[in-house]
Amino acid sequence: MNLLIDAGNTRLKWRLVGTDGPLEGAAVMADAEPLVGLSSYWPDIGRILVSTVASESAREQLDELLLARAKVPVEYCWAEPTRDGLSNSYGDVSRMGADRWHAMLAGWARCKTSFAVVDAGSAVTVDYVNAGGRHLGGYILPGLQMMRRSLKVDAARIGFEQSEQLDTRPGQSTGECVNHGLAWLTEALVQRIHHDAKAFGLSAIYLTGGDARRLQALGLEASVVEGMVLDGLERIASAGVPR
Repeated sequence: MNLLIDAGNTRLKWRLVGTDGPLEGAAVMADAEPLVGLSSYWPDIGRILVSTVASESAREQLDELLLARAKVPVEYCWAEPTRDGLSNSYGDVSRMGADRWHAMLAGWARCKTSFAVVDAGSAVTVDYVNAGGRHLGGYILPGLQMMRRSLKVDAARIGFEQSEQLDTRPGQSTGECVNHGLAWLTEALVQRIHHDAKAFGLSAIYLTGGDARRLQALGLEASVVEGMVLDGLERIASAGVPR
């Protein structure tokens, strides 16, 4: 069995492959036991692959947890120059977040033509790939929770109750101004992605991450694909030792 782990800034997702059907789970990274549900499978796990953008201290804690339970070493999979016909635009690929690379790898495996991947997590990442598998570049923006937290912490006099409403009309109270403003900003991002997709001739837009449905509700014309980072890791696992 292969255990695949996507360890983000705030959330950890895992997938166990090689059972009758894939088992999956998710938890907060800071949980004392973020891998609940795997207790009976540890002896049968033959390989562990991890994609992470977590801090080094969080990675070390995860490493200790895994080494205490599994009988195999942990393989950390980072961004690469090339794989399966997909090529990275970064001059120094070690500077790219592993999650972006693995999500792109999953997108490339899905369509083998031009596409965008939008990962709406703690940060929002947007990456474009052309029909030849060349990464054209991308963007990294603060995610919804990060923007809310910034307004609460760095602008102390802006008091508001958060809301999941998607109204983009001008607000008429501080709460409305913040919540409508965040939706308005997200809607502008959606419009820009559509513009770029047309300009670069992209054939598909894939949307993943915890706030994926929010972007879709605000008009992003994309296919929601859960667990794209894990899909990318699964491609690497099926190919053998990561290069």
